[in-house]
Order: sequence, then structure tokens, then C-alpha cells
Amino acid sequence: MKRILTALVLIPLVILLVFFGPDWAVTLAVGAVALLAAWEYIGIAKAADANPPRVAVLVAIALLFAVSQLWPDKLSTALGALSLALLLYCTFSSPIAKVLHDSASSIFCLIYIGFTLISLPALRSAEDGKTLVTFLLCVVWAGDIVALYVGRNLGRHKLAPRLSPNKTWEGAVGSVVGSLLVTVGLIVLAEQLAKREIMTLAFAGPVWHWLLLAVVVNVAAQVGDLAESALKRSAGVKDSGTLLPGHGGVLDRIDALLLAAPVLWYAQVIQHF
Repeated sequence: MKRILTALVLIPLVILLVFFGPDWAVTLAVGAVALLAAWEYIGIAKAADANPPRVAVLVAIALLFAVSQLWPDKLSTALGALSLALLLYCTFSSPIAKVLHDSASSIFCLIYIGFTLISLPALRSAEDGKTLVTFLLCVVWAGDIVALYVGRNLGRHKLAPRLSPNKTWEGAVGSVVGSLLVTVGLIVLAEQLAKREIMTLAFAGPVWHWLLLAVVVNVAAQVGDLAESALKRSAGVKDSGTLLPGHGGVLDRIDALLLAAPVLWYAQVIQHF
């Protein structure tokens, strides 16, 4: 029930932001989520005997989002400069025996959470950004929901027991099917809206293109989920936090997006070459 109530509160807020929020508000909101997730990640890193400088890492992520909004063409330069800055900070602030662990975990946080989540406002600012972000969120959410229920009721064969003992191949396949079904539903909805001259959603191109993209995004989301589980298990941590009732921490809730969002972003970049 806590899981459902939390979703009922957050999902409408996300939808309002996607369809009606200005670009700067989207960047600000995603940046805030990234900072919360980074805070939780640092807690996981500390449990694994690393000690990334919390304030420095959060400032670096905030600066990365600021650059993405104000000077998007300088993003790769900013990422490199901030990574070097974190290395230097850890070099002179961490105990000599911890410099490698602290600097590596700091830079990894900047990339794993900061750089990956920047793809969300980047997608939203594209010409068909509202459609892309809606597609991304629905594919990830539908896949997650179907995997949960199929895995619990039909799951027999473990997918990756070393990383996440509860995940099954049946749940993984169900997740892909759920993503495909929601994609078809979105395309049908867009067509019905277009007949009424409401161009809120627009899925240009053949249907197979979007179905293939749904599979790719879904697989990336499932791998993202497993990757975060691996990080937590390596540190002996069950949940990244307790901020979201029924969902664990913020990082637990967005782990799938950390891979799915940049994969969709890169797919769009490749498509326009």
C-alpha cells in the first residue's frame, strides 16, 4: 500500500512537469533528484569502506547540471574538468591509503548519477521531447510493474542470483512484454489524439522502430536495476535509503533510468547522424 500511495503522489507530479514544465524547471527537478540519489550513493560507498567527499561530489553534480542547462555544448568539457577536480580534491584531502578508493568512488558518482541523468532534460528539450520522455518513463514503469507481478507469481528460474536473488527470467520476459504493450498503447493514444487535433504525443516513423526501441530501453532498464543491486550487495546494503515509503531510497527508484535514459538519448543521437 505504501508503494502504491507513493506512486499515486509522484506520478502526477512527473507528468505535469514533463508536459507543462519549462526546460529549466525540468533540469532543476532532475538535478535535485540526482543530488538526493548521490547522497544515498555516498552512504553506500562509505559502507564499502570508501569515503567520497560528500559536499565536493554534490557541488560537482550541481555544476554539471548548471552547465548542461546554460552551455550544453560544453558538457563533455565540464565532465572532464569536474572529474579532475574531484581527483585533486581527494588527493589532498583523503588519507593516502584512501586516495584511490575515495577519488574513484567520487568520479564514478559524478558519471553514474550526474552524467546519466542529464540525458533526461536533454531528451525533454528535443523537438519531440515530451513524446520521448513519456515513452521512456512508461516503458520503464510498465516493465518494472509487470516484472514484479510475473516474477512473484510465475518466476521459477533465477536471472542473476548473485546480484539480485528475487529476479527471474520469467519476470524479465514479462517486463519486455509489458514495455511492448505500453508502447503500442501510447502509439494508439497518440493516433486518437491526432484525430482530435491534439498533438501532445507524436510517434513519427514505423511502429516497428518504436517497438525495437522499447525492447532496447527495457533491457537497459533491467541491467540498470541489476547494476545498482550489485553495488548495494558489494557494500552489504539492502536499500539505498528510506526516503520513498514502499520504494526504499531515491536511488532504488531511479536505478533503471540511470541506464535506460542515456541509452534512449544515444539512440536519438545515432539516429540523427
